Amino acid sequence: MIWILVAVVVIALAVLVIVARKPRQEPGVASFRRHIDALSPEARREVMDRVRPPDSNQQEGQGN
Repeated sequence: MIWILVAVVVIALAVLVIVARKPRQEPGVASFRRHIDALSPEARREVMDRVRPPDSNQQEGQGN
């Protein structure tokens, strides 16, 4: 009887360890973050400017 309880506890701990290791973000987001983290600050700024949605206030000011 005690061996069954020990086995259940070991399996539960193994499941908790596996669940805790999974990334909390989607794979695409995690990949993007790794890519951005590897860039220099100047290159990072350029990529973020391209990815960031355009601000309507900035576009209006640029047209005048």
